[in-house]
Amino acid sequence: MNGAADRTEAESTGAQTAWKPPSRLLVLIVCYRAVDLTIDCLASLEPEIEPGIGVVVCENGTGEGAAETLRAEIARRGWGAWASVREISPNRGFSGGNNAVLEDVLTWHEPPEHVLLLNADTIVRPGALRVLLESAGAHPEAGVISPRLEWPDGTPQVSCFRDFRPLCELEKAAGIGPVSRVLRRWVTALPVRDEPTTPDWTSFACALIRFSVLREVGVLDSGFFLYFDDPDYCLRARKAGWVVRNEPAARVVHLRGRSNPAKELARQKKRRPWYHYASRARYYAKHRGRLGLLAANVCWTVGHMLALLRRALGGKPPPACEREARDIWTNFWNPMAPPDRGQDG
Repeated sequence: MNGAADRTEAESTGAQTAWKPPSRLLVLIVCYRAVDLTIDCLASLEPEIEPGIGVVVCENGTGEGAAETLRAEIARRGWGAWASVREISPNRGFSGGNNAVLEDVLTWHEPPEHVLLLNADTIVRPGALRVLLESAGAHPEAGVISPRLEWPDGTPQVSCFRDFRPLCELEKAAGIGPVSRVLRRWVTALPVRDEPTTPDWTSFACALIRFSVLREVGVLDSGFFLYFDDPDYCLRARKAGWVVRNEPAARVVHLRGRSNPAKELARQKKRRPWYHYASRARYYAKHRGRLGLLAANVCWTVGHMLALLRRALGGKPPPACEREARDIWTNFWNPMAPPDRGQDG
């Protein structure tokens, strides 16, 4: 991406200093219909920029002059020496948007030591990049390192998890205390800790990846349009012998739901978008085979039936989203279908 980055920065009006590929850390932000959020994220990064650190924003098919707006704002604020814009179209989702840049970075003659995947709907707290880089230096076994994600008021968000397994689906669909206690080893969400931990996977709303991991494991799987890309990549890294590490001393605000409504839809139990279920099918089939996907769907159905029984006996309603009993079968017959076929069901 040497040439692409230089071209995009040269096109930005008023830039005083050309963007140069960073040697230590490349921060990669994918922007889709989130121009204002992206600018706020860049503003939070400005005090953290040091020699060897640079940022690329991948404008992921928003259109309507989004890339031009970003370039103009970068030039106006004097960020051109460290921030650049790469424009692609159409929208390729989270994995595809990141890969548009990562695949170029893999061809650089002198690539950065680390890449930081960063959501547009984040605000980087002071010192977060420094803490993540120091953790990488102190723990060479860690291939993926994440910060603590939190709300603007400092309340922590759950961002570390166990791998998805079929019994996780039973526990999640049931939403019943006794069931969760029996299946506590299969609850995916891990408690927030004040000390570093090594979860199975961590949220890629903000995640530092060593370049050596990218070289060994490859880029993200573009078959995941959105969701399940982070557990997939962390599992691939762990299979290659790397450790996933969470460093809570690094803090990043995640304005969850601002750049993508799917989590808010789930909270309200409204129907999730098709790509959530298409990615779920791909994950289970990829790592556990077709029988693993079938087992996951059967376990979810059993849990859902238990939740329906609880409601019939006067208890709380099931935790399932609207039409989820049908939607979990999305792409069952072709789970490795490319993202643009995810609506086929």
